[in-house]
Amino acid sequence: MAEIDYTQVETDIGMKIMLKLSMYCALVIFLVLSSNLSYAQQRCSGSEYQQFDFWVGEWNVYNTAGDKVGINAITKTFDGCALHEQYQNMRDYRGASYNIYDATREVWHQTWVDNGGLLLVLEGGVIDGKMVLSGETQNTDGKVLKQRISWELLNDGRVRQLWETRQQDEDWTVAFDGYYERQP
Repeated sequence: MAEIDYTQVETDIGMKIMLKLSMYCALVIFLVLSSNLSYAQQRCSGSEYQQFDFWVGEWNVYNTAGDKVGINAITKTFDGCALHEQYQNMRDYRGASYNIYDATREVWHQTWVDNGGLLLVLEGGVIDGKMVLSGETQNTDGKVLKQRISWELLNDGRVRQLWETRQQDEDWTVAFDGYYERQP
């Protein structure tokens, strides 16, 4: 009668257990990753998340005199939940923002930073067909400056951006008024 090699049997059983355990772990990882993706797609699929999509693209930026003043790239990121802006003027000024619809508060939020140290936090939403975001900063004297920026999709496909500022109860002053034209 042939003798059984228990070492080989234990190895075979161990390999089968390891294979089943590996397959189980792979299945769990797949389910977790796919459910997270599904959650992100569901979470950001409401129409509110598309309200600012008209701004997505590669743009040349012009002032009202028609002079090219910069370029701007706006992309959807984080599974479509946010917009990422990267701006550069014709000199050395650069800045970037993240924009997201905050469903818990039902507002759009933008955080802008630039290479001059400016932090601009704006919030708002769609008013009369325009995306209008506002916030406050302080000038070097410590006075509060109100900020208001609107973006409007025009019939010709351009986007108008109007940035206004004011101190306390003064009238709004135009900081920038210009147009975005899609790059060819």
